[in-house]
Amino acid sequence: MEKKSTIFCDIDGTIFVYRKFANYTTEEPQVIPSTLKYLQEQKAQGHMVILTTARPKELYDHTVFELEKNNVPYDAIILGIERGPRYLINDMDPDKPGPRAIAYNLIRNQGMPDVE
Repeated sequence: MEKKSTIFCDIDGTIFVYRKFANYTTEEPQVIPSTLKYLQEQKAQGHMVILTTARPKELYDHTVFELEKNNVPYDAIILGIERGPRYLINDMDPDKPGPRAIAYNLIRNQGMPDVE
């Protein structure tokens, strides 16, 4: 049985073109097509998608509304994370070669590169 992956993805500047917090409820989000396509493909393959954002927790309902309106797939959302660097820490199986934690640092608003 193929093990599925967990994808942690930021929202603003990654899925949607970056906006200031103050503008979330007054400006429509602009989807970044390559990231949306990537997440939809991964979700269709059965992988788990967890969205993370520094948006304040008070914007939870509005964030869900924007994601659903734009067909962004996800299994969970974590709001209110810090704006500094994000670290993914994971163990490596000594019986299976290869990394178990992979990161992509995207240029803001430019979306996903072609990845396999």
